[in-house]
Amino acid sequence: MTLLTVWSDTDPETALVRTADPAEIAVELKQLGVRYEQWPVVPGVTRENALEVYAEQVARVTETEGYTLVDAMEMAPSDDPEWLASAGQARLKFLAEHTHDDDEDRFFARGSGVFYLHVKERVYAVLCEAGDLLSVPENTTHWFDMGTRPDYVSIRFFHDDDGWVGNFTGSEIAEAFPTYDVLMAGHRAS
Repeated sequence: MTLLTVWSDTDPETALVRTADPAEIAVELKQLGVRYEQWPVVPGVTRENALEVYAEQVARVTETEGYTLVDAMEMAPSDDPEWLASAGQARLKFLAEHTHDDDEDRFFARGSGVFYLHVKERVYAVLCEAGDLLSVPENTTHWFDMGTRPDYVSIRFFHDDDGWVGNFTGSEIAEAFPTYDVLMAGHRAS
């Protein structure tokens, strides 16, 4: 189940908002210009079949939002040392606060990840799980955590090839807030 946690950007110990209610999450995020939707969860989705399985929803988003490129990606855990090193590098890259010159739309067909949005002196952690679409508007300061053992299939939407190049802020704010692994552990316990 999706979870939204909001903190002051200077106090990662005190949650101002914590909700798993999809309607509340959508309302809270809409105030930031962030689109949040839930699509049906289809078992057995892989990178290879995700675009076909969700063809109707993908067509609606690309038509509505003007996206020209769509792909599916997959991260699946492995004990292979090369995979662990590669996944660790990918995770570290996006754990640093950054922006993009394009919207960042991502649908989770399987698995989960956390988007941390740093807006108006607040940090909004959106734990996205299977069935969640999140659209982070261009130039929104954020970071993404896929956890220490990434495991997801996602569909990504682009306006052009260069839109998702990260413009890193140099801030170390991400280091102060709970990671994906900590949020997931707390979420499962509640």
